[in-house]
Amino acid sequence: MATPSHRAPLAELVEALLATDGPLPIVAAGDPVLRQGTERYDGQLDAPLLSRFVEALRVTMHAAPGVGVAAPQVGVPLRIAVIEDPAPVPEEVRLARGRVPQPFRVLVNPSYEPLGAERAAFFEGCLSVPGWQAVVARPAEVRLTCEDEYGHAVDEVFTGWPARIVQHETDHLDGMLYLDRAELRSLSSNQAMAERWTQPTPERAATSLGFELP
Repeated sequence: MATPSHRAPLAELVEALLATDGPLPIVAAGDPVLRQGTERYDGQLDAPLLSRFVEALRVTMHAAPGVGVAAPQVGVPLRIAVIEDPAPVPEEVRLARGRVPQPFRVLVNPSYEPLGAERAAFFEGCLSVPGWQAVVARPAEVRLTCEDEYGHAVDEVFTGWPARIVQHETDHLDGMLYLDRAELRSLSSNQAMAERWTQPTPERAATSLGFELP
């Protein structure tokens, strides 16, 4: 259990971030906070402050826009993330990627484990690595365990694109960026993505850029 001396600095950090209204600044790759891992949430923020912080993460995610934000991405090394995906994509993309709408959710102290050997590879981006995307092969199905913002236990299976979101955000809490898992030969600017790689799956990119798919 965290001691009071551990609680105070994180609470003070969050209070300082919330002193200004609006979206929180996104921390970019190269900042050590994205690589140092996180502290398990154990009451470091009292209930009102936690609620305000969660709302600020939600506002930041929507403003970016993105489908998830982890606390380290706003400079807070605490094991908390939020996800939400309205999935506004064409039907062929939805079917190819298993991308279905996800409601707003708070993940407190999340961890995941792969279920089965199937892996799926698609382009991913990250708010902390703006302007670039790369193909990442990830388990197609995972079991997520965590708590919600009210302390209720969550034990749920995710598949398709929601499984990818859960893995991406939980990886942030372990000091990992998606590029650590990516096929680096696939790395493409957003402009290249718009001009060349708009297909629902990355097969054409794999052939042209010279990387393997699972």
